[in-house]
Amino acid sequence: MGKEWILRWSFFVFGLMVLALGVALTVKGKLLGIGPWDVLHYGLSLKIGLTIGSWSILTGFLLLAASALATKKIPQIGAFLNMLLLGIFIDVFIWLLPSIDSVIGAVISFILGIVLIGYGIGLYVSADLGSGPRDSIMIMLVAKTGWSIQWVRNGMELFVLILGWILGGPVGIGTVIIAFFLGPIVGFSLPQCKVLLGNFLNKEEHKKLAA
Repeated sequence: MGKEWILRWSFFVFGLMVLALGVALTVKGKLLGIGPWDVLHYGLSLKIGLTIGSWSILTGFLLLAASALATKKIPQIGAFLNMLLLGIFIDVFIWLLPSIDSVIGAVISFILGIVLIGYGIGLYVSADLGSGPRDSIMIMLVAKTGWSIQWVRNGMELFVLILGWILGGPVGIGTVIIAFFLGPIVGFSLPQCKVLLGNFLNKEEHKKLAA
């Protein structure tokens, strides 16, 4: 059981690192626009201060608090760690990565970023250690309203996109690409990550039986 949890937490943390690197790359390639939630975080950073990662943590905390109040349930520890670690990793990678001024550089950075975001989500979700704050509030709204996940998710992202755009966040063709193509990338990456984690877990099980 101990090694299984180590593997799951490794997938979880590594997935958040990959996801944060992807977000940082899209922010560096912001000439094309960035994801809806990152538009909000970027806009808040411009207008109020603090880093993009800090705003990711703060908005995540507010969403978790709202979800907990509405459902009267304390979120899983994975949701809190998702909120905290993702924001920290985003700031670290934004600080480490160089600035990008050319259109070609922005395109390469953006494409690589969106792929990494998709696989980062696949890795951390496959660990099954709790949903992130945004997914938690989405699930709560679906349960409360009876609306489909697609409508609730699209509605949330449209709302934060408009709010972030008003605050001055970078919106462009890349924002539309993320909105339409991130889901299919996750749909492709998640089964792969689940199989990969399953293979690791099976190897550990075989080692126990052999011992």
